[in-house]
Amino acid sequence: MARIFLEKELTGSILDIGGGGEGVIGRIYGQKVTAIDNRQEELDEAPDTCKKMLMDASNLDFEDGRFDHVTFFYSLMYMGKDVQQRAISEGARVLHTGGSLHIWDAEIERAYPAPFLAELDIYGAGEVIHTTYGIIKENAAQNADIFIEMCGEQGLQLIKQQKENGNFYLEFQE
Repeated sequence: MARIFLEKELTGSILDIGGGGEGVIGRIYGQKVTAIDNRQEELDEAPDTCKKMLMDASNLDFEDGRFDHVTFFYSLMYMGKDVQQRAISEGARVLHTGGSLHIWDAEIERAYPAPFLAELDIYGAGEVIHTTYGIIKENAAQNADIFIEMCGEQGLQLIKQQKENGNFYLEFQE
């Protein structure tokens, strides 16, 4: 069981990619957040604390430089490598000059034939959210270095990195 502590530190507009389900970023930042997900049922599950839109992360329907921050909270694990690259590219495109991109996710060695599960206690906005993110798919291996490279290819600079208990947090600046 990993613990994640989220302080309400971001100011300005936030695009939360994969923000359905638990809707963690939307719970913490409320109306500053536009949460997108490619599955309506995930958006329906998320609390109504922010704007929610059905959208493909690899083809965002926003103008360049629209958001101050872009977040991926345990959403990249659900994407194939090519979709991850396009989603990060799109996230960088809609990021305002000087904005930041944030990734929280898990180091995954394999997720097939047995599923990979990340059990988390998330502390933020005065509540504790206990949840499990999981996948079962071949070629699911990922780690922080993969995303550091992908973001670097988009001209984003790594400014903060934390790793703990198989989970990581990365912060990049445009």
